[in-house]
Amino acid sequence: MESLQKTSDAGQMFDVVVIGGGISGLSAAKLLAEHEVNVLVLEARERVGGRTYTVRNEHVDYVDVGGAYVGPTQNRILRLSKQLGLETYKVNVNERLVHYVKGKTYPFRGAFPPVWNPIAYLDYNNLWRTMDNMGKEIPADAPWEAPHAVEWDKMTMKDLIEKICWTKTARQFASLFVNINVTSEPHEVSALWFLWYVKQCGGTTRIFSITNGGQERKFVGGSGQVSERIMQLLGDRVKLRSPVTYVDQSSENITVETLNRELYECRYVISAIPPTLTAKIHFRPELPSERNQLIQRLPMGAVIKCMMYYKEAFWKKKDYCGCMIIEDEEAPISITLDDTKPDGSLPAIMGFILARKADRLAKLHKDIRKRKICELYAKVLGSQEALHPVHYEEKNWCQEQYSGGCYTAYFPPGIMTQYGRVIRQPVGRIYFAGTETATQWSGYMEGAVEAGERAAREVLNALGKLSAKDIWIQEPEAEDVPAVEITPSFWERNLPSVSGLLKIVGFSTSITALWFVMYRFRLLSRS
Repeated sequence: MESLQKTSDAGQMFDVVVIGGGISGLSAAKLLAEHEVNVLVLEARERVGGRTYTVRNEHVDYVDVGGAYVGPTQNRILRLSKQLGLETYKVNVNERLVHYVKGKTYPFRGAFPPVWNPIAYLDYNNLWRTMDNMGKEIPADAPWEAPHAVEWDKMTMKDLIEKICWTKTARQFASLFVNINVTSEPHEVSALWFLWYVKQCGGTTRIFSITNGGQERKFVGGSGQVSERIMQLLGDRVKLRSPVTYVDQSSENITVETLNRELYECRYVISAIPPTLTAKIHFRPELPSERNQLIQRLPMGAVIKCMMYYKEAFWKKKDYCGCMIIEDEEAPISITLDDTKPDGSLPAIMGFILARKADRLAKLHKDIRKRKICELYAKVLGSQEALHPVHYEEKNWCQEQYSGGCYTAYFPPGIMTQYGRVIRQPVGRIYFAGTETATQWSGYMEGAVEAGERAAREVLNALGKLSAKDIWIQEPEAEDVPAVEITPSFWERNLPSVSGLLKIVGFSTSITALWFVMYRFRLLSRS
């Protein structure tokens, strides 16, 4: 690719200043630069990448301690990474996955652990079917306009899970499903928002799957390269260590000021930071009341990402792939994936400490977290080799002041229907990007690219370089990462729920009883 480099200094006039050097902000800047727009990116940290971060050292070569996974239907990040010369590889699922529940390990294959209890199976099947069917009612670009939006937004996912599920096993797994996907608790999140979130990621199977799902692949060399390579293209149009503290659009030109007192003038601003971090910036004139309320009401999820390195991939000797789904309140880790390099070197298991557990375990010393994780892996995998790692890396995203948490911001009950519609609305000449504003794979790198490029096209339209009909464009499928359609089987579509089964049984019993009474009545009538 040709370099997009051009000199820029404080005091110079820019067409656009982008706040935030994560994938979303840099995607916006790249597209603007390709349209010969004079753009500057201001990034608070000493690095680009935002919630993606590739650490490099002698022990790990490279490791993604932040966002890492891509898969089918995530066509924008796949197209962008290919343009940047990056390659993907498949996360290992050649061997069996493991479900650990009630102190026992159950190997399995596929997206979800199998359920042998027939009543629990009906409950699980109805849970996924109901969530997917509810999601179909929710517009991806306007969830607040769903027919049942107000009703569902008043409910938490805990309320909905208790309403749908009859069995304790289904309720507990449904809660884990929420923890894993949005790093928050079922009682914290709006049912409308969570159902929308799952829907815009392709449904319950797509979002949770490795093969043909959101966790199918990683980048050779790490996901941090996406941002690093865009920064190389933009050259000194990316300023690090430049937290924005002030945006004044009260004059003809917008003035942007950083913490180190550098002033930049521009015609337009794109904010590509998590919504809640907008509160760190002073605006003149003040933000409209709805946006001001919105940014104060969208907390970030909580996660500590942990990578445990071993001399060899001992789990493969037991025909395990390294993926564990762990249901145990005392277990620090809830889900793991194999994090071994694509050539088989540096065997590792990646695990997430999620939501309430992230808060609890963050208070412990790193060495204690490491020991607890090793003891858990030894128990789940049935191997003492798990107790002897050769290296450990972790990243607590809750303590990152320029992220506030990970993976994404979530909507508590009542917020989506009251304030959600302003999430992408410009404020004067300020436009909004960031993965939270996406309509497909929001919360993922894919959503970050969609949002950044959409905001860039909005600015290009304002600059007269693009028509309004070209702001939203359909992305073609990535040829080298095709998506396989997920189609429920006949039984998945038609099996009754537990309540449905009880109604059937009740109806059958009533008919039998009625027949018996009538039969006895006829006998009595004859006598």
